Amino acid sequence: MIQTIIEIILDVLVILLLLGGAFIVFTASVGVLRFPDIYTRLHAASKGSTLGVAGILIGAFIFHYMEYGIVSGRLILGVLFIMLTAPVASHLISRAAHLRGAKPYGTLKDQYQEAIDAEKRKQDKNAK
Repeated sequence: MIQTIIEIILDVLVILLLLGGAFIVFTASVGVLRFPDIYTRLHAASKGSTLGVAGILIGAFIFHYMEYGIVSGRLILGVLFIMLTAPVASHLISRAAHLRGAKPYGTLKDQYQEAIDAEKRKQDKNAK
């Protein structure tokens, strides 16, 4: 009796993780198509890949463990790889876009550019 209740709970957890991950990936793809500038599109893409794919891989890991008794190191490494690389990659892409002159949509002032200018002024002042 207890065994079946635990199996049912784990089955529901797998279903929720797979469906939740698929939903997040779908909404992220809609966000990439609909958002106006590179920064908001990158936000959607990085959150979608990080949370959505991680949810799907964790759901697959639990399923394989329940059904076949397999502890898949590849799925664990996949989750870790996605969780570590997707945010870093989106940060580097957004920084490169800013350095190329891409302006954020709908903002009145660019705080990152102000910080860069202040740092340059500080370095110029120290150099003299």
